[in-house]
Amino acid sequence: MQLNFKDYNFTIKNENGNALIFDIIRKKYVSLTPEEWVRQHVVRHLIEEKGYSAGLIAIEKSLKYNGLHKRFDLYVANNDGSPQILIECKAPNVKLTEATLKQAGIYQKHLKAKFVLLTNGLQHIYLSLQSETLVVIDDLPNFK
Repeated sequence: MQLNFKDYNFTIKNENGNALIFDIIRKKYVSLTPEEWVRQHVVRHLIEEKGYSAGLIAIEKSLKYNGLHKRFDLYVANNDGSPQILIECKAPNVKLTEATLKQAGIYQKHLKAKFVLLTNGLQHIYLSLQSETLVVIDDLPNFK
C-alpha cells in the first residue's frame, strides 16, 4: 500500500506463507502487518529525511503506567538519552481520533518527549510539548 512517505527500499521475504519485513532497528525480520508497514516507513523517514541516528530509535518498548504494562510504537532519544519524539503508529485503515491522542497521551505523561507524532501512514499529526501542553505543529524537527 502506498503511504504518505517517500518510497523506501525494504527487504521483504515470504516465510511459510507469511510476509516478513527486515527491521533495521531490531535487526530481525518481523511480521509485515499494516501497522508494521507504517512503522517501518516512519523509521526510514526519521533516518533518511530527518537525520536521526538508528541508535537513537527504540521500537515497541514497554513502560509501566498505573500498574499496567504499556508498549509504545516508536521512541527517539536525543544524544544525551532524553526523550525527543514519541510516535504512535496505526494501520492505514485506522483513523486518527481523539482515542489515538489519548493513547499517546498516556505514554507522553510518562516519557515527556518534546514532540509527538501520530500517524496511520496517510495522515500525520505533529505535536510539540509547550508548557505542559501538546500543541499542533507543521512537522518534526530535523536532528541537530
